[in-house]
Amino acid sequence: MMLKEFEQVALTVDLPDFGFVAGDVGTVVDITTNGKQITLEFFNFAGQTVAVIPVSIESVRLLNTHEIIHARTVKSA
Repeated sequence: MMLKEFEQVALTVDLPDFGFVAGDVGTVVDITTNGKQITLEFFNFAGQTVAVIPVSIESVRLLNTHEIIHARTVKSA
């Protein structure tokens, strides 16, 4: 999977240590030079950063046009 910075992706795994679940949408803000790890930034609907988390590229997937964004409460990191 080829990702670009500032692209939105969905988690494919739960990240219980951070309070995120599969399906949560984050923005790619950094990609390692080997392309195996990325850093995601998660925002609330007010545009404020909730968390910045490094994850493996296998932990995310691209979004498609048949999906909607779902709102839920999450604790701030």
